[in-house]
Amino acid sequence: MLTLRKAAILAASISLAYATPVLADDYPVEPGDYVSIGMISIEDGHDLEYMNYLSGLWRRNQDYAKAQGWITSYEILTNENRRAGEPDVYLVTRFKEFANTAEDKRRSDLMQAQMKMTDAEMQAASAGRAKYRTQMGSQLLRAWVWKK
Repeated sequence: MLTLRKAAILAASISLAYATPVLADDYPVEPGDYVSIGMISIEDGHDLEYMNYLSGLWRRNQDYAKAQGWITSYEILTNENRRAGEPDVYLVTRFKEFANTAEDKRRSDLMQAQMKMTDAEMQAASAGRAKYRTQMGSQLLRAWVWKK
């Protein structure tokens, strides 16, 4: 699953590199951070359990990635007026650029060492969360910021 996610991100980064328009100097905006949004549905009665996970392992990993300069920020958003079929939680992460293959491998190794978990342990933990939460999808957006 992690490998598939990395491959999808790499493919998206390559396609996005060509999708970003070249802007003339008179455009009032310029490309900003990428914004990755995970859309999560939580089974009834498991909100606290999932928030405890987010405040523990997920937050430690995000703080580590931010301290390393890999991401610029992250946040948790809840869907306060959720309609049928919509996620309960949005996990938002912002970053400036995609890592190349070698840098991605280096980051992955550092993150695994920081987590002190093997691939098997990470997969088992993910499977445990899958009993009460579903990743409904994800989006990759790009912020556009005003030129100074």
